[in-house]
Amino acid sequence: MMSKNRRNFIRDSAILSCAALSSTGLLSSHTSGEVLNSEKKKRYNPIGVSTYSFWQFNGPKENSSIESCIEHAARMGFDGIELLHVQMLSDDNASLQKIKRLAFHSGLDLCGFSTHQGFLNPDLAYRKENIEKTIHQIELAYQLGIPTMRLNTGRWRTSANFDALMANRGIEPPIEGYTDEDGFKWVIDSIAQLIPAAEKCGVLLGLENHWGLGRTAKGVKRIVDAIDSPWLKVTLDTGNFLEDPYDQLEFLAPETYLVQAKTYYGGGKWYTLDLDYDRIGSIMRKHNYKGYVSLEFEGNEDPMTAIPKSLDLLRHSFYYEV
Repeated sequence: MMSKNRRNFIRDSAILSCAALSSTGLLSSHTSGEVLNSEKKKRYNPIGVSTYSFWQFNGPKENSSIESCIEHAARMGFDGIELLHVQMLSDDNASLQKIKRLAFHSGLDLCGFSTHQGFLNPDLAYRKENIEKTIHQIELAYQLGIPTMRLNTGRWRTSANFDALMANRGIEPPIEGYTDEDGFKWVIDSIAQLIPAAEKCGVLLGLENHWGLGRTAKGVKRIVDAIDSPWLKVTLDTGNFLEDPYDQLEFLAPETYLVQAKTYYGGGKWYTLDLDYDRIGSIMRKHNYKGYVSLEFEGNEDPMTAIPKSLDLLRHSFYYEV
């Protein structure tokens, strides 16, 4: 048993310690021994990089293999990497598990999966084919352990080619005999059929502001609101709003689960936007965004020099207080 003298010593020591804390202002008079620290701390958003940044559809995929992109991203100091599906040489299970193993060993999260599909077409068979393709992509994300997948509405494809679409600032007319209202019905119906697979696999679908009916923030939100599912949110691309970018970014910020951040060192491939990332970071902080920011470098400078500069820019701009 503890002696009376020892109990008294412990009691007196505790009283003296509390008195010392109180005299220095570290112990609040209205708390029971709690040490309070009201100063907010800054935490930085994790920054990833899309494999697209190293490739940009320039030349054979082998020149920028997923494996080499992972090695570059780890060496440059990124926290994660976003995979561009069409850049993958193979998506059989052995290839997927090799990618997952390499990323884990490199200290990188697989933070996103960018895929392509389209539902903006009057042909029911075409839409069904794209629904099935997208479900397969959701299953690939599940096999890779990736928590979110980029989704597109698709385009009308009435432009001669992508260069012509960009020259017209992403605007193209509907297929003759149809309207955007027809398109919204097709897209909403198609995406609704993806939700059960997304929920089953635990893969959040992020509808991107990416041409077609997703060219404007209002178009993206109309679709997300119509589906009204926790498994469909927004992948917010900073470089795909060519008018009123900051207002449109803020409009979608509350629904955003992944930010894709464009940079254009050396001039853009199709256009260059002078984006104020301090302002964009402030918008995301206002809406309590704590998630990943994934770099999509889309300039003409050598990616090996432009991507590290982009990382420094994004590290400075994206943070939040806790």
